[in-house]
Amino acid sequence: MDALQDHTIHFTGLNNGLHAFQFDLDNAFFKAAADEELERGKAQAMVQLDKNPSMLVADIRITGTVDVLCDHCNAPLDYPVDGHLREVFHMNGRQNFDGDDQVIGLDPDDHAINLSHSFYECIRLALPIRRVHSAGQCDPIVDALLARQQQQDPNTGTDPRWAALNALRAQR
Repeated sequence: MDALQDHTIHFTGLNNGLHAFQFDLDNAFFKAAADEELERGKAQAMVQLDKNPSMLVADIRITGTVDVLCDHCNAPLDYPVDGHLREVFHMNGRQNFDGDDQVIGLDPDDHAINLSHSFYECIRLALPIRRVHSAGQCDPIVDALLARQQQQDPNTGTDPRWAALNALRAQR
């Protein structure tokens, strides 16, 4: 858990206004996040913190690569991430903000914010649902097996609903 504690900003000594912070996210960060899909990666988080008397606004920008598995061939894939997230911390206690997930309440005696979860969330949101290699980069053995299976399976034909739509498109 020490890897997650490295991403803490102590805001009590900061003057009101903008402050810039930079954090390196390495394999230790991804392992500490305990996600089987994201165990390795290298990214950089840039945080611009705007401190006001009653709130903190953290603009987070993360760029780098994460190691994921290709959804087509299941081979390792270095996927580039470029994500942005804005977190608002309100310093008037941990009260309900009418279902607003973007406002996080801080107790008056809090003196620091840990952005590890925000970094992880930003990376997850920057990843697409389907992650595949570029055309021609997938494992050729898996591609051949999938092509052979598609030829052998009689149910892989065009869905009749799509065939009807394609016929309508061809009429145009």
